[in-house]
Amino acid sequence: MSGLAMLARSMGAIVTGEDREASELTDALAAAGVPIALQTPGSLPADCDLLVSSAAVPAEHPARQLAVSRHLGVRTYAEFLGDLQRERTGISVAGTHGKSTTSSLLGYLLAHAGLDPSVVVGATCSQLGGGFRTGAMTVPAGPLAGEPGFFVAEACEYTNSFHRHSPRFGLVNNIEADHLDFFADLNAVIDAFAGFARRLPSARDGGRLLIASQGAFAERVTADATCDTRTFGTDDAAHYRVSWSPSTRTVAVHEGSIEVLSWHPSLPGAHNRLNAAAAGILALWAGASRAAVEEGLATFAGVDRRMQRLGTYATRDGGTAVVVDDYGHHPTECRLSLQALREHYQPRRLYCVFQPHQHSRTRFLLEDFARSFHAADRVLLPDIYFVRDSESERQLVSARDLVDRIRALGGSAAYTAPFSLATSTLMDELRDGDVVVTMGAGPVFKVARALLAGSPADADR
Repeated sequence: MSGLAMLARSMGAIVTGEDREASELTDALAAAGVPIALQTPGSLPADCDLLVSSAAVPAEHPARQLAVSRHLGVRTYAEFLGDLQRERTGISVAGTHGKSTTSSLLGYLLAHAGLDPSVVVGATCSQLGGGFRTGAMTVPAGPLAGEPGFFVAEACEYTNSFHRHSPRFGLVNNIEADHLDFFADLNAVIDAFAGFARRLPSARDGGRLLIASQGAFAERVTADATCDTRTFGTDDAAHYRVSWSPSTRTVAVHEGSIEVLSWHPSLPGAHNRLNAAAAGILALWAGASRAAVEEGLATFAGVDRRMQRLGTYATRDGGTAVVVDDYGHHPTECRLSLQALREHYQPRRLYCVFQPHQHSRTRFLLEDFARSFHAADRVLLPDIYFVRDSESERQLVSARDLVDRIRALGGSAAYTAPFSLATSTLMDELRDGDVVVTMGAGPVFKVARALLAGSPADADR
């Protein structure tokens, strides 16, 4: 929401907002001229024209009800984003995992290539100036010069939000069962992505979709799509084949027998190599030069909370432990991030402080979560972050259930709530050469910050 709010303000709108508690984001918005009211549900400015709400805000929220009673415009985040995209050349980045990183990277590549895109993502990317970028109203260069300017947006499947987008180009990185508080099962998730593919214009009108050749159910998703469709992946059947040479630390992308991209990746992990390849291919489609794309791929620094190195902690044995923060909150994300961290840092021991996000997600995917921490030597679990679910759902599962399942599979896990207990446990146990990652979509990053500050009590504030 913060990126969209800032983009709207940069386009001339007067923007205010509401949130439950203060944070760095609310402080940054206020400093930029977007005041945020805290814990004042149901209040709207007298001269408000439009209310935009996130997918997490229910229809019965007081502010939404007040807006309806005053006959104001009411749009969801995705609807408003789609409204803005219709005036531009939209590029929507979809998939269960990797959306924020890939869309941020794509925006960075297009900007680096002089194509001046507008960008809205669900994360903070310093190389874009934050979670948004305001670009040109028309494409300034390349084969699409003079057409409506590029608008890159992260496209979330939750509540079918991405069906409100209006893209010309689209990406589907991967598809897995998630958001099962909304979708009945994996088949329903696949159907939702098929609906996203159908939103792209026909091939005759310039619509193009890039989809993973493996793990994205490409045949089902594209069965009724009329856009031009291409696949990417590590298999020989993909239209764009992605390869990795560990000896030279080089990623290459071949279209048939022709190499179209080659670079030394800046981000660790096989999943990030695929994310980068997808962003690079889309940038080429948009008219960026190969040289500019390769240079951008090699210099991209990543986004906040995606395997972000925060610093080092002085351990009790006189050494240091690396402290990392990551947004992973789905079993596959946890598994891939931990594998990438182990590959990149080669730690003496890898600690993971994992805060499950949503009780329903934890309950539905409990066994998958339990198997996703194999690469970690020790897992600390605070309480599940309670969001969107009902109180009755909250009673059906706890962090202790996940601790028990990890232990049953032979892992080392401990229940450490509140956050201050997780922090003090790390301070007691970390030794030279260890790596610790705080992981989750909730405020678990507070543990990492408190650890670096040497103050466990700060983690609970």
